[in-house]
Amino acid sequence: MPDKSGPDDKKTEPRRFISEKIVKQPRTKREIMRRAIALLLTAALFGIVAAVTFVVSRPVAEKYLGKETTRETTPVTIPKDDPDTTAAEEPETTQAATESEPIEDLLESAMKKYPFSIDDLNTLYGNLRAVSLKADKGIVTVHSVKTQTDWFNNPVENSGLFAGAVISSANEELLVLTPEGAVEEADSIRVAFSDGTEVQGTIRQTDKLSGMAIVSVPTAELGRALLEEVKAIELGNSYSVKQGDLVIAIGGPAGMVHSTGYGAVSYIAKNVQMTDGMTRIIYSDLKSNAGTGTFLMNTAGQIIGWVTDEYKSEGSEDMTVAMAISDYKSILEKMSNGNAFPYFGIKGQEVSAIMNESGMPLGVYVVDVNADSPAYNAGIQCGDIITVMGGESIVTMKDFQVKLEAATPGEVLPVTVLRSGRDEYKEIEYQITIGAR
Repeated sequence: MPDKSGPDDKKTEPRRFISEKIVKQPRTKREIMRRAIALLLTAALFGIVAAVTFVVSRPVAEKYLGKETTRETTPVTIPKDDPDTTAAEEPETTQAATESEPIEDLLESAMKKYPFSIDDLNTLYGNLRAVSLKADKGIVTVHSVKTQTDWFNNPVENSGLFAGAVISSANEELLVLTPEGAVEEADSIRVAFSDGTEVQGTIRQTDKLSGMAIVSVPTAELGRALLEEVKAIELGNSYSVKQGDLVIAIGGPAGMVHSTGYGAVSYIAKNVQMTDGMTRIIYSDLKSNAGTGTFLMNTAGQIIGWVTDEYKSEGSEDMTVAMAISDYKSILEKMSNGNAFPYFGIKGQEVSAIMNESGMPLGVYVVDVNADSPAYNAGIQCGDIITVMGGESIVTMKDFQVKLEAATPGEVLPVTVLRSGRDEYKEIEYQITIGAR
């Protein structure tokens, strides 16, 4: 059949509109350069903001979160001195001088011939003054703050002033040697330097037997100029000190920090019994103050001892008594690293050859036992002779000290002693729990 549909009945195709695609104009080199510079500046700005934010927020975060940056620390080492050698040997007299006349007569004759003047004296003391001024840059004031209450229950702060000597500068901190009384029962410790800078100090370690303490001061709180000025005072060799040597007192010999004094060594007592060892005691005619803190130096500016009142005896009340530094370097090294020194608790002496010939066994003879010490609590008595410690034979006090120093507080050490009986010495073995000084 023919198609009868009209033209309107046909389906109309959809009309298409003109579609356009917008194409960006290619950037010029100048626009590319501008965008690159803008991007770099933006990145730099964000970097600066991030750095400032980190620096500002880090101390706050460490304070409240208790997180500290871990860093490697180098152990503090203090070289030990050999008591059998001295730094300066006695000068030898020539054969001619010995044969002709005594050296004292030669010296007296030379002194009479030399025309000494006031300028010579000023030069001598000027040199001593230069040494003391240089060392005084390593002297600090330790403030011991204790909080107490008055009659009306109001908090009251009592502050004591003590002298301290900087003996080490390592691991971003200064280590200060000061009297144990400066930190005893202290609620806080402040350390003041010569330019007025005052910072918080922390107790590194104390030793009640020697009466000394080590306080740590972070160098981050000190200015660069101050750090360049403050120099650690070297620890000298006290075994080389001789009677008649000139010595300098620094710290607080006048009872005030940063005071000084001059004098001479009057006497040196050797082989003095101390707890767990032997020591030398230096007697001098200079004025000092043990409570405030006084350190003895040689003319080379090295610390050779610190003043104490412990070894004063009848007839030496007016003398300055100092503990020789060389006998305490092992203790100071452990204290500087925050470690307690091992504690046994005896005073002893080695059995001499003459004593051994009379029938007494070789070893360390116990002269005294400290009350409530590890040795006392274990049962060691006066008169016992220590012959073995930790499986090693003990003959001299040096053997005893070396073995004790190698031990650690809390370690149980087997110790063999010989105790005198009615007819013979009886062997007794103890298990000593090593303490801490």
